[in-house]
Formats: sequence, structure tokens, C-alpha cells
Amino acid sequence: MIFKDMKYERPDLDGLKAKLSAYVEGLKNAKSYEEARSLFLALEQDSKHVETMSTLASIRHDIDTRDSFYEGEQSFWDSAYPELQEYMQAWTLALMESPFRPDFEREFGSLMFLNASIELKSFSPAIIPEMQQENELTTRYGKLIASARIPFEGKTYTLSQLSPFKNSPDDTVRLAAWKAEGAWYKEHQPEFDEIYDKLVHLRDAMGRKMGYEGYTQLGYYRMGRNCYDKNDVEKFRRAVVKYLVPVADATYREQARRLGKQYPMSFADNALCFRSGNPRPQGDADAILRAGKKFYDELSPETSVFFNTMLEGQLLDVLSTEGKSGGGYCTMIPDYEVPFIFANFNGTQHDVEVVTHEAGHAFAAWTNRKRIPASYIWPSMEGCEVHSMSMEFMAWPWAEDFFGPDARKFRYSHLADALRFIPYGTMVDHFQHIVYEKPNMTPRERHDTWKELLGVYMPWVKLDGEIPVYADGEGWQRQSHIYQSPFYYIDYCLAQTVSLQFWALLQEDRAKAWEKYMAYTVQGGSRVFTELLANAGLDSPFEEKCLRGVCEKAAQWLEDYDLTGIE
Repeated sequence: MIFKDMKYERPDLDGLKAKLSAYVEGLKNAKSYEEARSLFLALEQDSKHVETMSTLASIRHDIDTRDSFYEGEQSFWDSAYPELQEYMQAWTLALMESPFRPDFEREFGSLMFLNASIELKSFSPAIIPEMQQENELTTRYGKLIASARIPFEGKTYTLSQLSPFKNSPDDTVRLAAWKAEGAWYKEHQPEFDEIYDKLVHLRDAMGRKMGYEGYTQLGYYRMGRNCYDKNDVEKFRRAVVKYLVPVADATYREQARRLGKQYPMSFADNALCFRSGNPRPQGDADAILRAGKKFYDELSPETSVFFNTMLEGQLLDVLSTEGKSGGGYCTMIPDYEVPFIFANFNGTQHDVEVVTHEAGHAFAAWTNRKRIPASYIWPSMEGCEVHSMSMEFMAWPWAEDFFGPDARKFRYSHLADALRFIPYGTMVDHFQHIVYEKPNMTPRERHDTWKELLGVYMPWVKLDGEIPVYADGEGWQRQSHIYQSPFYYIDYCLAQTVSLQFWALLQEDRAKAWEKYMAYTVQGGSRVFTELLANAGLDSPFEEKCLRGVCEKAAQWLEDYDLTGIE
């Protein structure tokens, strides 16, 4: 079935609550494992249907935030999900206390119970009002981003549509685009500050209601962290500063030399990797998708079937259009057992990375689409990002199909950007830890904290106030995860570290790299992150040798890479 024909219908919330209550009572009174198992499987199906409806509403709202019907449905789900969570928690408690728990563990594994125990620590009916307000505020943030109309060179652009100008090889145009974007954020800064201030205080209140010292511990539980904690993240953070920041810094120094700029450079100059321009995909969106089809057709039989399913079902919405929400993501539509990819193509290298990154998520979900329980389709967030970031590197042999004559540029900049991203992403996480440790900071104090962290994690940027917002420590407000998914961003950094292991292996033995990729992927979410890695023969990013090793190999590769003839 194609996406547009998937029927949406708002469920009867009261009827759904009654049904969930009946499942709970049935489980409590079950006389046999067969009876308990039957209820478990029935709830699985009902939960998949509810998730399908909420997902359809969310996608269609994101495709056009001006659509009044789906705006109303998004508001319904923003309010309904926290209420339903109370009933799902009752089910989880009954399952945890069931005399048939050993039987469930034998058939479905113990991870569902570990995750259930974390889930119980992340929710209480007492925080439903705050969760509903949180949903309203994050939706408001998304609409504000989607509403951006930025005048530039006689036309008006969305934030996504402005991106190509922010990467222009023309210094004047590029700087003007960064200033135009910064001016829009500055104009709306009071609203961005207000939304985030309310979110921080709401989340802090939620954490305290749950019996924690603030939001941080609750935030970790809400992220489903089941095999590492804050201490592990702090250890990783120290390794990033020790090993990765110097490597990334060296790439920017070399970039300054290529561009004829003085180091450190402005945000605008850091955005231009080559004087002749950043790598650009050859062709329009259709050409990129055709190249994507060729890549997945030739990569493996499994990826070929998967990507053709996506194309035939019209399960990719990638054009940047008026009223469309910003960013990109992959999600699952459970009733139809298919993923969906949402993106905003803008004519840059990013477009190709959507076809590899988001489709990496989609392939993993599609591979595990029939898992029971459905919660085993996806691993925890950092585990998911390994699928996507590693798939980007798998596509290197097909770079000519995507980039044509810019393929050499792409390979260099892609690896350099992967290394450069980790300090930025780690900084995002560090910033959030500070914010939630000090929830009463003023907006200005938050901006000053970000500016201070820039000096630690991104010493290659010039903070002279030339570009509004960015050089004043206020650029974090463009990072949607900080508003909408607190503590998510470190997952990207952990996964990027793992993906660099795949990159290193690909330089030596492509067949072995793909074998390990599939060994990792076919596990779905049936194991915790560190076990997924161990089972696939991969190092944990929490081991210092992991980051040190990939930094050494990548730095040497970049130093030796032949850029002859590329300005």
C-alpha cells in the first residue's frame, strides 16, 4: 500500500483506556502462561495500531504544518499519549509481577523486563500535566522553525532552502546567508528563550516529582539508557577532548590554508571545505533517489528488496516545501510493517546523506519488522544511530553515482565532517547536563555557557560577533534535539565512533565490514547497546582505545589523501 492511501482514524480515547484496563485485569487473573501470552500478543497488536495512527498524524502534520486537520490531530496526540502512558504503566507493573514472568523471559528474553523497569522509573501519573505541557511546547518550537521565511537576495526562503547559500563558494554570498539566518533567529530569540526556559523548568519539576534531584536522571531513564550512565558519558567526553578535538582542529587549520583564510575562521568560513565549493550531488531529487536505488540494489539482496519497497510505497517525502517541518527522520508505521523517511532536500551534500543515513535506520527497522515484542525492532537510540551513520560509509564506492566529479571531494569532507561532528555533538550533550544541573539559569547565562563550551570543543570558530546569534553563544537554539529530545545528542557521537570502526574496516575488507554490519543489524533491539557491539565483534566507544584508534587511522588517511587538482 502506498503512503497516501493509509487510512487515519482518531481512536476513541476512553474506549482505549477501558480496553487497556481490561488487559491488565486479564493478565492479573490469568490461570496459565498460554492465557497470559494470548493477552500479551493481543496488546501488542492493539499498541501497534495506536502507534500507526499517531505516526500517520505526526508525519502528515510535519509534511504541512498549516493543515488544520492534522494540526488538531497532533494536539490530540500531544495530550492523549501522556494519559495512555498511565494505563500502559499499569500493564507493565502487572507483567513485572506476573507469576508467568519466567515463561515470558524464556520465550522473549529478559531485556523487555530490564527496559520495563527503566520505563517504570521514567513515568508517574503525577507528571501527566507537565508531559502534556512539554508536548505543547515542543510542538510550538517545531512550528516556529517551520514558519521561518528569510528574505535573501530578493527572494524568501525557509531555513532548509537557505542552506545552499550558507555553503556558497562566494565569500560574500555565504557570509550574507549566515547573517540572514542569524538575524531571523535573533528576531525570534525572545520566543526561543521563553519556550526553552519553560521546558527546563517543567522537566526539572517532573524530575523532582519523580523523586530525583532534578531532570538529568529522569532524562536518562526516558532515553531508555540500559547499559551506561552519566559517568560513562563523562569518560567519553574526556576522550573526545583528548583525542578528537586535536584531529578536528588540524582539519580546520588545513581548511583555512586551502581557503586562504586566517585561523580561527568564522562560522561561515568553516562551512566551506573547498575554495571551489563543497561537494554537490549531481542531479535533482529524482536523480539522487535513482542513485540510491542503484546503491541498494548492488549492495546486497536484502537492501535491494528493502529500498524498492520504500520507493514503490512512496515512503519517502524528501522535498523542502512551504509549511513543512524542518529536519529529517525515519519512523515506523507498524500496521503496514514499513518505515517512512521524512527529509528536506536542499541541493547540498546533506541530500545524499539522507538517502544513506535515514535509509540506514529504515533498513534496520525493515529487517526486524516482525520482531515480538515490537519494542525489539529498534535498539536504544545510540544503537539505532550505528545503523544510519555506518550505512553512510557503506555508500562510498557509489560516490560517483551521487556526486559525479565531486566524488573525491565528498569522500574527504565526509570523513572530516564525521570527525568534526563528534566534538560538536558532545558539546550539545555537555551543555544540557549543565542546563539541567542549574535549571534557574537565565537565558543569557545559558548562552554564555554555550559560548564557553565552544572554546573547549570547537576552538576553530572565531567568536567575534560578526554573525548574529552564532558568534554570541546563541546558535544552540537551532538544534531541535535540545528542545525536543533532551540528552539524545550524545547517542549520535557514540554511534559515529562505532561507524568510524566500520569505515576503518571498509578500507581493508568490504566483505567483512558488511558481514559485521549485518551481524550487528539483525539483532534489532534484542540486546543492550554494548552487547550488540560485542556480538558483532566491535569495540565499545566507552573504551578509550576505541576513540584513540579510529582517530589515528582517520587522521592518517586524511593526511595522505590525494587532493591534487582540487582547489
